[in-house]
Formats: sequence, structure tokens, C-alpha cells
Amino acid sequence: MASNPLTIGTAPDSWGVWFADDPKQTPWQRFLVEVAEAGYTWIELGPYGYLPTDPLKLADELGQRGLNVSAGTVFTAFHRGSDQWEAAWEPARKVAELTAAMGGGHLVVIPAMWRDDVTGAPLEAAELSPSQWNDLLEGHNRLGRELAEEFGLQQQFHPHADSHVCAQPDIERFLQGTDPALVSLCLDTGHAQYGGADSVELIAAYPERIGYLHLKQIDPAVLETVRQQDLTWAAANLAGVMTEPPHGLPDLSAVIRAAEALEKPLFGIVEQDMYPVADLNVPMPVARRTRSYLLSCGSPTRIQ
Repeated sequence: MASNPLTIGTAPDSWGVWFADDPKQTPWQRFLVEVAEAGYTWIELGPYGYLPTDPLKLADELGQRGLNVSAGTVFTAFHRGSDQWEAAWEPARKVAELTAAMGGGHLVVIPAMWRDDVTGAPLEAAELSPSQWNDLLEGHNRLGRELAEEFGLQQQFHPHADSHVCAQPDIERFLQGTDPALVSLCLDTGHAQYGGADSVELIAAYPERIGYLHLKQIDPAVLETVRQQDLTWAAANLAGVMTEPPHGLPDLSAVIRAAEALEKPLFGIVEQDMYPVADLNVPMPVARRTRSYLLSCGSPTRIQ
């Protein structure tokens, strides 16, 4: 049996939140209330500015509901060259500062997507050149160093649909080219499945690099349509490519068993990718059912 449990949490994404401010989204006050009512005690910050950014106010709001912060999230595009550092660091610094102030230990870092979410038009080549790979790897090593030295945070790199790092060979190339002390992997089981990667294989092959989990599932039938029609990530999400566990892939019970076998503390954060939510009454029951399912998957898995 693993000596450390997998700690289950959730994120604003599971309430349909992709942006700091959007009328289609669940208001932040309702999100916090419903997270607590659904039985979670750990959350991510979501997009910067969705939750209050004043540390004292946010700490008070979280404390009233018995909630804790595991991580913040930022987006980067280091493959576009060294001049991307300043564009990445300022937002990363803000999120890192708030995350650390809330007691969080991680910063989830998502690479830029290579095509327009709405039109599907390519914004750049779908494959990186050798020099772009070098820039990507060097940028993330530098970011990891800065986050650790200034804020005591661990960088968790998040492979993402329609980005240059989503398929298993690309994930492995990224891990092999970055410093394990500076960059860990946020293994998002849904995005990995979307890109054809095997989450359990990645955990087995790179146990020392697994630093954080996002737990979600893909509907394989919808994914087949996505591939046949070459849908963008946003269009795929609207088509329902993400499905409520345990109705999709990968098998999260197998993922959780593999994660628990690493015998180190890990967060497993639920991300349901619900944007936009047509009915604000939908997210909480889904979150509650997902929590119950995940807690049944592994013996040491827990909420807090």
C-alpha cells in the first residue's frame, strides 16, 4: 500500500470557468460555496482574476469555507524565442505570488496552442523546429528556477490539446530535455488521452517526473469525430469530448493505482472542462459524483 495518499481536489474549470470574467461562467462566490458543499477542501485558483487577487480577502473567503489552494495556472509560449520571457514572467509572477500567499506549492504551466480556438486557422506550424524545441526547454528550465527561488513553488508542466506537447513522444521529449529539479509533469489524463498518450505508461516510465495530476476522461466516440473532422480544442469541448467519470477513458482507477504506487504525496485535481455552462445548476452534482467515484478508486486516496 502506498505510504502517502493521493489528495483529491477540484478547480474552477469544473464549474465552467475558463476566463477571469465571463457572463457564461459560474460567479466566484457561488463556485466557492458549491465546492465546499460538494465535499472538496482543495482547489486551484483558476484564471488569474476570477477569484479575488487580494491575498487577505481571498484567504478570508477560503477560510470561511475550509478551503485550501494547491496551485495556480499560467500560459507560456517559450518556443517562440527568448523575447517571450518578459511576456511570460509578469503574469507568472502575479499568479505565483498569490499562490504562495495562499500556501499553495505548485504552478501549473500550459503551453500556447498552435491554432486559433475559434476559426481553427493555424497560428504557427504544428511541429516545432529543433531551435524552437531548445527555446521551449530552456524557457521552462528558467521558469522553474525562478519559481523555486522566488516563491518556493514547483513548476508543473501541463501538456495540452492543440499545443506542441500533447502526444506521448512529445511529452517524453520534453521530460528528457528539462531538468527534473526544475520541471515536473502535471499529467492531465484527459489531454493525454486526447493526444494519444497513455497516462499509466507515463507514470511507470517517468515516476520521478510525475508531480501533479489533473483527473478527467475523454469520450472515445466523440474523440473519433474530433479526429475525423479535425476539430479545434474549443470545438471538441463543445462537442462533449470530455465526459463525466467513469464513463470515458482513461481508466482512472488504473491511473490512481499507478499514482499511489509511487509512494509520494500527489494532488489529483478534477477538471471537468465545462465551459460554457448552459445551466449553472449542472456542475455541482457532477463534481459531487466525481468526488465519490474517485475516492472509491484507491485505498489511500483522500480529500484532505
